[in-house]
Formats: sequence, structure tokens, C-alpha cells
Amino acid sequence: MDLSSFDIAVVGGGIGGLAAALALRQRGAAVTVLEQAEAITEVGAGLQVSPNGLRVIEALGLGQKLADCSVAGRAVSLRNGATGQEVARLDLSGLAADQRYLFVHRADLIGLLSTAARDQGVQIRLLQKVQSVSTAPRPQITLATGDRRIADLVIGADGLHSVLRPVLSKTEKPFFTRQVAWRAIVPNTMDHPAQARVHMGPGRHMVTYPLRGGDFLNLVAVEERDTWTAEGWSQRDDPENLRQAFSGFGPEVQQMLSGVETAGLWGLFRHPVARTWHRDGAALLGDAAHPTLPFLAQGANMALEDAWALADALSGSADLSTGLASYQSRRRDRVVRVIDAASRNARNYHLSPGPFRFAAHTALGLVSRVAPGQMLRRFDWLYGHDVTQPAG
Repeated sequence: MDLSSFDIAVVGGGIGGLAAALALRQRGAAVTVLEQAEAITEVGAGLQVSPNGLRVIEALGLGQKLADCSVAGRAVSLRNGATGQEVARLDLSGLAADQRYLFVHRADLIGLLSTAARDQGVQIRLLQKVQSVSTAPRPQITLATGDRRIADLVIGADGLHSVLRPVLSKTEKPFFTRQVAWRAIVPNTMDHPAQARVHMGPGRHMVTYPLRGGDFLNLVAVEERDTWTAEGWSQRDDPENLRQAFSGFGPEVQQMLSGVETAGLWGLFRHPVARTWHRDGAALLGDAAHPTLPFLAQGANMALEDAWALADALSGSADLSTGLASYQSRRRDRVVRVIDAASRNARNYHLSPGPFRFAAHTALGLVSRVAPGQMLRRFDWLYGHDVTQPAG
């Protein structure tokens, strides 16, 4: 299908929305991104771009630029939070020669995508709060100002609280997982190596990795609790609460936590994958279709895969309806598998002291030492997937 005559509106200027806008523009479509914020930026958080997500960045022509502002990950280290002792290691140097695993500040990736999109002719309009979306007789967006915009295709890349998702798919109430997460960025005063460290303890864990040449560390700390915490990224919490929650962890963790000056806090909710991702010239992408818990570091990577798959499915189909159906067909089973795997990781990280944890940690350590390749091959289905290759 020739996209050069298509007018596409993308709701949301995050990673998935910008990547989709760029991929569609590179195929000839006229694309406008509607972002409700006053600037295209995201501060205060890092992310892990695994090889499967990096394939999309490379296909968009931004691979080297992203590498230049990232830290190349060498390992994922599972550690006993109380003692600091390494339990098991996933050696990322065993990845295929053409695969890389990067730690990057979200703002840096957002900046690369938005600059490239603008340079290639994508219109990015700020302060555009979408009030509603209708799909018949043509896709139409109504803004909070009352202004309306008609497009050939509307893409909802507007996250957890998507305006478009209820229009396309029956809403199912998410449930609180009895877990909350803090996030923070601190100076790297301890020469943290180029690895993601998962510090595990009873009912809690903390993930740390370096950013921006190793000058900073990204911290994501998760705690099980019964009390409900509102969902979202905008809340702030007293850093002392974070330090208290992890007071039983060892010196390395305490050193990192001592540098926390501001901390975001959010409740972790499990959302069903949307049953329907598209209808009548509208489609969902990323968290709007399939939010995932942050225990496999795949949220941004799945959004990148979605972005490429959507553009590729549309350009390779005879008409819009067929292209959108192909997009959902390509993506749904994969994201369900990723989300289920992420949910299982939380349980594995939070084991209480006792025979079961001892056996689990011993087995992990034995495999990582005796058969490190086997440990890495467990993730072939995830990291080895290349959505930019022709669908088989």
C-alpha cells in the first residue's frame, strides 16, 4: 500500500509514538504527532535497550547515535541484596557479534527520535491534549480546546491512560499487584560497572545500572506492600522511605541510596492486553495496547517493535484494514509472552530466606558458572527476535 497519500495522526510523543511517526514518515506518509506536554522530553529515568529493540533503532538509521550516548551493557548480575554476593550472571558478551545491549537515559532516546522525526518532516505539535477520538465515518480527534482534526489513521501511543483504547477495546479494570516502585538517578560514586545489577531480597529488589558514560546510576526499587498506591509516574516520595525500605541491604546498596535526593513512586498494576488493537482507521501501540510490569526491561523495546511492525504491515498490505489486522496478528502473541515472563520475574526476585530460595539461587549460580551459554540461550526468543526482518 502506498502511504504517500496518507495523513496519520499519532497521539503521544513518547518512544513508541515517535518511533512510529518516524517509520511511517520514512515510508512516505504525512505524520503529525500530538503531544499534550509543553516539550518533547522525559527526565529522571533510564531504560535498557536490548538487542530486539535496538534492531528498530538501527533500522531507523539511529543506531550509532544511540550508541554514542549510551553505556554498552556487559552483564546482568543477580545479587544477594543483604550480602552483595553475586548469585548468578547473564554474560551479555556472549550475545551474537551483531547484537548489543545498551543502557540509556530516556531523555536521550526521546531526543534522538524527536530530532530525526522533525528532520524528516514529521510535524510535532505540543500542548495538544486529546479529549476524545471517534472512528466513524472517518477517524476524528477532538482536542480539549474544542478543535478537531480528521486523519486517515489515528495511532494511540498515549500510554496507560490511553484516550483511544476504550474506543477500540472493551475496558477491563487493572488490578494492583501489591507492589510499588521507586525510581531515581544518582551520581556514580562507586564505579558501578557496565552491568545491570539486580539486588534481591525478601519481598523487594532493586535494579541499578550506569547511564551517560557511567557518570550516573539509574535505580528502580520495588517493594511488596498491601497499601494501594495510585498508578502513574508523576508522584514524588520522601527518599527516606526508600532508604528505610532497603535498610536491610548491604553497603553497596546503602552507598547508592545515600545519593538519592528525589524519588518517584508509583503503584504497579497488571493490565490485560487489549483484545482489539484496531478498528476503522485507528490503532493502539505500546502501553496503550499492552502495558507490562518493569521486571524484564521490555516496555520501551516492545513499543519500538510495535512501531516498526505497524509501519511495515501497512506498507506491505493492500489496504488499511488488512494492514492493521496484520499488525495485531504479528504482535499480540509476542507481547503476551513477554508480559507473562516479566510477571514471573518479580516472584523470583523476592524469595524469602529458606530452603526454596537456597535451592533456587544455588541452581541459578551453578548454571551461570558451568554453562553460561545455556543461561543466555534462555533469552534467544526475546533478544534474538528481529521485527525488522520480513515476516515469515
